[in-house]
Amino acid sequence: MTTMADPAKAVEGLQNSALKDLKGTEKRDSLIAIEKKYQQEWEEQGLFNADAPSTTEIPLHSISAAELREKYPKFFGTIAFPYTNGRLHVGHAFSFSKVEFHVGFARMKGIKVLWPQGYHCTGLPIKACADKLAKEVEMFGQEFERHKEEDEPAIETVAAPAQREREDVTKFTAKKGKAAAKSVKMKYQFQIMQAMGIPLQQIHLFADAAYWLEYFPPLCKLDLSNFGSRIDWRRQFVTTDANPYFDAFVRWQMNRLKELHKIKFGKRHTIYSIKDGQPCMDHDRSEGEGVNPQIYVAIKMQVLEFTSKAQDALQGKLTDGAKVFLVPATLRAETMYGQVACFVSPKIAYGVYEAAPNEYYVMTERAARNMAHQEIFAEEGVIRKAAELQGSDLIGTLVNAPLSFHKDGVRVLPMESILETKGTGVVTCVPSDSPDDYATITDLAKKAEYYKIKKEWAELEIIPIIRTPTSDLLALELVKKLKIASPKDAKQLKEAKELAYKEGFYQGHMLVGDFKGEKVADAKPKVREQLIEAGLAFEYAEPENRVVSRSGDECTVALMEQYYIDYGEESWRAIATEYVENKDGNGLNTYSNDARNAFLGVLDWLKQWACARTYGLGSRLPWAPEFLVESLSDSTIYMSYYTVAHFLHRDIFGREKGKGNITPEQMIDEVWDYIFCRTELTNDLLEKSKIAKETLEAMRREFEYFYPLDLRASGKDLINNHLTFALYNHIALFPREYWIKSIRVNGHLQLNGEKMSKSTGNFMTLDDVVKKFGADASRIALADAGDTISDSNFVEDVADSTILRLHSLREWCEEIAKSEDLRAEMNDFEDALFDNEMNTLVEEARRHYEDTNYKMALKSCFYDLTNAKDIYRASCIAAGIPMNKDLVFKYIRLQALSLTPIAPHWAEYIWLEVLHEAKTIQLARWPDVPEANPGLSAARTYVLATQSNITSAESAQIKRMAKGKQASFDPKKPKKLTIYVTKEFPKWQDGCIELLKETWDPATNTQKCTDKELSGRIAKIGKVKEAMPFVQRLKKRLRDGEPASVVFERKLAFDEPKTVTAMVPSLKRAAGLLEVNVVLVTEGSKTGTDLLRGGEVEVKSSFADLAVPGQPSFLFENIEA
Repeated sequence: MTTMADPAKAVEGLQNSALKDLKGTEKRDSLIAIEKKYQQEWEEQGLFNADAPSTTEIPLHSISAAELREKYPKFFGTIAFPYTNGRLHVGHAFSFSKVEFHVGFARMKGIKVLWPQGYHCTGLPIKACADKLAKEVEMFGQEFERHKEEDEPAIETVAAPAQREREDVTKFTAKKGKAAAKSVKMKYQFQIMQAMGIPLQQIHLFADAAYWLEYFPPLCKLDLSNFGSRIDWRRQFVTTDANPYFDAFVRWQMNRLKELHKIKFGKRHTIYSIKDGQPCMDHDRSEGEGVNPQIYVAIKMQVLEFTSKAQDALQGKLTDGAKVFLVPATLRAETMYGQVACFVSPKIAYGVYEAAPNEYYVMTERAARNMAHQEIFAEEGVIRKAAELQGSDLIGTLVNAPLSFHKDGVRVLPMESILETKGTGVVTCVPSDSPDDYATITDLAKKAEYYKIKKEWAELEIIPIIRTPTSDLLALELVKKLKIASPKDAKQLKEAKELAYKEGFYQGHMLVGDFKGEKVADAKPKVREQLIEAGLAFEYAEPENRVVSRSGDECTVALMEQYYIDYGEESWRAIATEYVENKDGNGLNTYSNDARNAFLGVLDWLKQWACARTYGLGSRLPWAPEFLVESLSDSTIYMSYYTVAHFLHRDIFGREKGKGNITPEQMIDEVWDYIFCRTELTNDLLEKSKIAKETLEAMRREFEYFYPLDLRASGKDLINNHLTFALYNHIALFPREYWIKSIRVNGHLQLNGEKMSKSTGNFMTLDDVVKKFGADASRIALADAGDTISDSNFVEDVADSTILRLHSLREWCEEIAKSEDLRAEMNDFEDALFDNEMNTLVEEARRHYEDTNYKMALKSCFYDLTNAKDIYRASCIAAGIPMNKDLVFKYIRLQALSLTPIAPHWAEYIWLEVLHEAKTIQLARWPDVPEANPGLSAARTYVLATQSNITSAESAQIKRMAKGKQASFDPKKPKKLTIYVTKEFPKWQDGCIELLKETWDPATNTQKCTDKELSGRIAKIGKVKEAMPFVQRLKKRLRDGEPASVVFERKLAFDEPKTVTAMVPSLKRAAGLLEVNVVLVTEGSKTGTDLLRGGEVEVKSSFADLAVPGQPSFLFENIEA
């Protein structure tokens, strides 16, 4: 028997080829050993288990829920729970880290934190994979021993699907998430399982869908525990009816939504798999996650006269007197008044399909496949193709264009850019408002002979139909403005299309038709309806982009009777929109305007969503048990389930009753109503549920204390569905007090600057990352990756270098803590500057943590704080003094505390083993530091800048010497440095400031006089060459919003002469100087004050004139040793 190929090893080889190799792992291993030790201790202590204040301590309703939360502050955060058909990858960890870091910080503020984790198992993927495995076991045997390598290639690499151009530019869209980047495809499911690291002998067990639920959730918990997560694991659970308690919760949710008329039954367009015979929801797809139906208007352009070639091809194939229509699909029904032609591709083979008795549509086979289940054809699901026409044979055909001013018909013309995979393959031509159409029709008219058409066919009059601020013929203006020369200028045409569509839709007014004078946004649906009612058009839908089901079927759109949640219903949407807009500050916090606008965009277009299907895993619809609740409908309010999960069950499946000693059958709908503050407790409820009053009150306390959800973190792609669904459902089912408070979305995570991809090997699971770099180094690299809605980047080099940083810093802390060479007394220079800088950075870090800007928090509390320590250490060495003992220990303490949210294991070691604290740092509070002294901060900045400027000045002086511009100076010979400082700004600068004060209006932030008048007055001050740019810089600062009081008031916040004098000892050592002089000078004077020795000295160097307050000048000279 041929030995079977090992796809796991094949993929492993691919992965290793693209990722970083570590050289030496001793330091990493020592850090990991510490991490494992503390993770075990934290779990044994139950440190992260959180409970609401008990009803024994504070009786229910003795104070309001809001008062309870104010008295005992809390934080409740979650991420979108992962789908458990594999291990977590580093992208999951990135979203997860946003809550994890905030949880660590919230605990340090003394806030009671709930951070739970569940496992999403609902939907088609697990079931589909299990069914595939069952077939493969039947084909190849339990261990697949009958599969031969030569039968099929083990691994087939396929390109990721290209993202199709967005058709409706008024819709928000995000790059697709999980399913969009599938690029490694294996022939059989067992090969995929083997590549995931599952032993061949165990793979057959996964033919049972239930086994997936047993296998992957524990691995998820293991990976997150190894990551150092602060999770309350008592509250974990799986979805679907595998957990009867969660099943009861979902049934309650569906019942209540139906009672509220949020769930309805009717016909609607939905993504549909003909092969599976059911709707194909997001989580049921291997490609096309987030893709929705795109609903067009198909215009019925009746053929008035076929070309001879088309007539010959159709001879005898159509019924007598048959009507034939070309049916272009458009989103812009309001522009049909401007039709001048109809386009087809000469290269596409078009079908002629029977739509009704004696009525035929010309279009692509793909379009016919979509129409088959949309009540467009006479017989549902049946496609009758009467004939086939080559696109080139249709060119010259005369067709009627509904609403067009060209009543005698328009011609069918060639358009080479038409795609067979978009629309019907037929495009109507409106050159007044479509840049693509104008560019094409113009090109056709210029090259009529080349295209083998009559020139006049492409020269019908272009009539203005929409008025916009730019032009009544917007397409013509944009083509001219963007210098579009031909239909091949794809980049410019794409830009022009977006501009034309948005300006036309949002700012256009109709110039023609029954709705003349109305806004395009208002007229658009009216024209659409008018065309359909007149029988001149019909509604047609197709997927926005390619969608492939888990069963491998390319999906269509079907018009189906089904249960759906009526998202977009006017009054419901109005409440959601008001909450997201957050104009009063009491709505949803989205952390960025980009995220808020994205939510508002989705609310604008999101409509009905199918909530049931017939295949997969899940809970059954209570009133129609033949249907399962689909995976994006049972995952909208489950965050509330976390609050009471530990009362219900002790294991993820609900096999063992929880602390409430409640059976699943007791969790009737009325119990959920009471727990979630929808009703009050009654004797009838106690009697029906048989649950003790004390238990019910305790569960209600858990909900009303920990709810609302304070932070939901997720990838931005889920704005399109899950996150917006969650908002809608909370609004429908809970009192406003319990609506989600904030949602923080992040971009997708790149790995080493590239898209994560299994096929290229640029892919890592969370387990891979933690094993390779350790938990803390991985967490720091994730914090460093970025915080915005744009895509972020996990860099292995950052994680790798962090290992060395953490190890070296730990060793330094250990050594310095034992040192007996530290100084006791404090000085007012090196010590004061370092102490103030620590206070500054810790406060900076606190603000960044509060704002969930973890990259900046990391910069302040790790990179900048360690740098401040290194600068302090170097300055003490340069000054010839030991470091101060109190400051060293303050630094160690602050470093551990401020890094605790991000790197808790390292911080714990420093806290317990170096500082010898009695209790874990996980119980410590954020450090309370004195307010930063602005004068000391300014002095420190001045010191660092001056040290750098001295080095630059020496180099500049050597260059001037080389050019013969000054006496010789040899840096290798003994040298001295003279530092010139001054307390007064040049008089010409003072004059400029007084002039600007006089001519600037702070109220309007504008200049009162003309630039010419200002220039004339500046010229009278003198120093025009210097003064003009000086004034321009001041004006820029004012225009940029800097307060006039700051710009015009130029006093230093520190004593410059004193600071420079204090720097002298360290400067002498650091720069190798035999002598340093500090001279205080005044403008125009030939003498200055020696600040070190006292008395007046003669000032001979012109360098002295360069000094201004805060910017000393420097002179290097050689002296005799």
